[in-house]
Amino acid sequence: MRVTFFDTKSYDREFFSAAATTHGLELRFLEHRLDDSTTATAHDAEAVCCFVNDRLDRTVLTQLRAAKVRHVALRCAGFNNIDLAAAKELGLTVTRVPAYSPHAVAEHTVALLQTLNRKIHRAHNRVREHNFSLAGLVGFDLHGKTAGIIGTGRIGRITAEILRGFGMQVLAYDPFPSVEWAAAKGVAYVTLERLQAEGDVVSLHLPLTRETHHLVNEASLARMKPGVFLVNTSRGKLVDTTALIAALKSRHVGGVALDVYEEEEGVFFEDHSGRGLDDDELARLLTFPNVLITSHQAFLTREALAEIARVTSANLGHLAHRRPFLDGTQLA
Repeated sequence: MRVTFFDTKSYDREFFSAAATTHGLELRFLEHRLDDSTTATAHDAEAVCCFVNDRLDRTVLTQLRAAKVRHVALRCAGFNNIDLAAAKELGLTVTRVPAYSPHAVAEHTVALLQTLNRKIHRAHNRVREHNFSLAGLVGFDLHGKTAGIIGTGRIGRITAEILRGFGMQVLAYDPFPSVEWAAAKGVAYVTLERLQAEGDVVSLHLPLTRETHHLVNEASLARMKPGVFLVNTSRGKLVDTTALIAALKSRHVGGVALDVYEEEEGVFFEDHSGRGLDDDELARLLTFPNVLITSHQAFLTREALAEIARVTSANLGHLAHRRPFLDGTQLA
């Protein structure tokens, strides 16, 4: 099977080239993203493999189907960037990687929290300039504080367990609570309003849906405890950036750690050091000393990349060899 990969980096080529050998796949790697101006570059492909910032709306999917593409393989868990109804109408198979390494994302979540709290990034920059002053680097003990985990899927549960290991009280909110897990791990499910009011740290672990879009907004930020630390390693559009900036300016929010951003398309995964940022709100966020941002790298471990390549290649091999899809991977 001939597969065209969009929006690829060196690590994609490394891991997919190794995984594809067992599935009889002929791979072509492109660095540009997929949108309605680049679909022609998928010529002669039976399948395309896409990432989180590729555009897969009805127009793009129609163009792909006209080019005889039969399979859209998402090498990620999220699927908010694809029109699934259109894919089904067009007869396109859509697959994803529902779980690659929840430990990778959960561990990055806690790494962001620890770095932000203890100001390790600022201390590192100082020491490299031979400045060994401790002024302005005071943090707080996580032990004894309250963490609020919004969303208790695999990643949320692992994050909660790590924070329990620090001696934190953990409150959780999820429309579909894992009651037995919570009882075993000493986690308390509460209302979203109580979690927002009591959490010293609030960490987001939710998919992006119509219901969760801008879950963190002016009203919900106002309900949060003064000085709260907000962490988001799930989806950028869960957070209303304008409201977040206002809460930072008023000093109601004590710290923010983000691995995702609501308008990250065209910004994250790329080098803009030579020309600056066109996004004024992202540029404003970067001016706050109590904001830490990484470029959607929470998934970036060798274990996660290997699993993404394994599952995606197996899904692609379905059409080539008529094998069943892996459980939970097929969307349309």
